[in-house]
Amino acid sequence: MKAISGKTLCKILERQGWQLKRITGSHHICAKEGVDVILSIPVYSNRDLPTGTLKSIMKDAELTEEDLG
Repeated sequence: MKAISGKTLCKILERQGWQLKRITGSHHICAKEGVDVILSIPVYSNRDLPTGTLKSIMKDAELTEEDLG
């Protein structure tokens, strides 16, 4: 599993059609039209996301490792 930061993950999600709805503290809240899931991505400068957090967000967003580029 490739380690990426929350900031990078937000950019990948935007390319997949997710939209940033709001920022609450250090968490970016994203939603996608037609999908009932709301994603909360922790963005702590350029620190990499923990593996479990990344896998959970990827599962909710229906992303694969190839989507991470």
